[in-house]
Amino acid sequence: MLNPDPVTSIKSATRIGPTMRIHLWFETSGGVVFGLGRLQLLRQVERCGSLKAAAESLGMSYRGAWGKIKATEEVIGQKLIERAASRRAGYHLTQYGLGIAKSFDEWFREVESYALSKSRELLPFSLEKYE
Repeated sequence: MLNPDPVTSIKSATRIGPTMRIHLWFETSGGVVFGLGRLQLLRQVERCGSLKAAAESLGMSYRGAWGKIKATEEVIGQKLIERAASRRAGYHLTQYGLGIAKSFDEWFREVESYALSKSRELLPFSLEKYE
């Protein structure tokens, strides 16, 4: 199972001081290749077992979700999702899809941790990390 999504794991508690936010993604001249949105989409496909249900849960159209997955697969040259054994069983992540989701999540968390540490060192105000 993939880790909780950093975007949806934000606590709703009232903050007193500033909170650091980071948005990281990879792109080509053709657009986004991978970022938090693609990570959320992959996680939802894994949870729902369906690209359609994953798209709906994220407020996207099936066509939009399919286009994002296909665009990323085309650039990286690897499949992220594949049909389950039967058409009715929907989709699941490929081993590559699972790996890239896990690696991106780990990379994002490391960059976020470093950025928070460095901002606390360099900036004159107290920063909180969202949980």
